[in-house]
Order: sequence, then C-alpha cells, then structure tokens
Amino acid sequence: MQLKPQDFLVALKLIAWGDQRWTYARLAQGLGLSASEAHGAVKRGLLAGLLLHNHPASDDSQALAVQEPQAIYRVAAKRVRRAAAAEDGVVADNPVRPHPHNLAEFAVHGAKYAFPAVQLPLAVGVPTSHSAPAFAGVFAPGGTDFVWPHPNGSVRGVGVEPLHPSVPYAAMQDAKLYDMLALFDALRVGKARERGMALERLQALIDPAAPKPAKKALRG
Repeated sequence: MQLKPQDFLVALKLIAWGDQRWTYARLAQGLGLSASEAHGAVKRGLLAGLLLHNHPASDDSQALAVQEPQAIYRVAAKRVRRAAAAEDGVVADNPVRPHPHNLAEFAVHGAKYAFPAVQLPLAVGVPTSHSAPAFAGVFAPGGTDFVWPHPNGSVRGVGVEPLHPSVPYAAMQDAKLYDMLALFDALRVGKARERGMALERLQALIDPAAPKPAKKALRG
C-alpha cells in the first residue's frame, strides 16, 4: 500500500472540519475529488494510521449480537455509541476521524519527502508557501512569491506544482485547509526561517493538544 497525495489532502480536510458531520459525497465535493477517490483515500489513510475508525467493532458487542434478541441489541448498541461520542468528543455519525498525533508527525517530518515539491515557471495563480494569507504580516514584502498556477489566481510568482491538482480549488473553499496546505508548501520550498515557522504552525493546527517544544534560551 502506497499513500497517494489525495490521502494526505483528505486527512487535512478532516482536520479542518473538526467535529462537523460529513458524508463521502460532501467530502468529495469539497475537495474536487470523485466519490471513489474519497473512499480510497480514507481506506489508505486508515491503513497508514493517519485516520481512526469512529466505531471500532468490539468483541463484547459481537457477542451480545449472538446471545441477545436483535431488538435488544440495537438499543444497547445505540447507547454505547452515544456514550463513546460524549466521552471522546467526536461526532458519532462520521465513519472516521483524523489521528492528530500521527498526522502531525507525518506532515512535518515525512510528507515533504513522500510528496516533494516541483517548481514551475512564472505563472499567475493562488499564493502558497510564505506568500499565502497564513504568513500575512510574518515576512517582509518584496521576496519571491510562490503560487499554484490557476486561471482564477491573482498573484504572479514562481509556480509550485500543488500536492494534488484539486488543491487550488479545495483551498479556496476552506480557509483552514488553505492555511495548512500553504504551510506544508513552505516546508517544501521555503528557506530555513520559513520552514521553522511553518513547522511550528502546521503542527499546532493539526495537533493543538501536543506539548510545545521548549525553546532554548538566547545567549549573549
């Protein structure tokens, strides 16, 4: 099994949605994918550990299904699911949810090697990397702009092949997803300072509960 770019894109989209209820049709539409691509991405994300099942089958529930009448089992199962949703803070209706720790680890340490950046000629497109809104006010203007080439773009800069062809469309539909995709591009094409800031911000967006690394005290 090999991860595909859309698998990473789907996982980031689920992070952006948080506890929202979703369907495969809505997921596919929001990312510009086909329904089969969305299903395949979720399956591979589960195998890779980037996603988790919301309703893992338990031995107890299976045994109950065999020993008790079907009507009784249905009531008991519904109560268990609601209790689990309340305790875990997840939406019980969704089939899967992101695994924040694993996804953040992959995003900041492995994804740029699995999906390396390809720079393209100058083009008009959607700003990405440090040129995107996620970096507004962080870097002084005047540097090289990076863009995903797109006919509806507003900025001219060095082209960067997006993670997946549907990325410009998906980013324009969802501000948080846009931030994460642009920060990921900063890890792929940015300079050292840009990569450092992108790493910290991207990890915080994907896994906000993770402990922040202690900063070394400045000397002199």
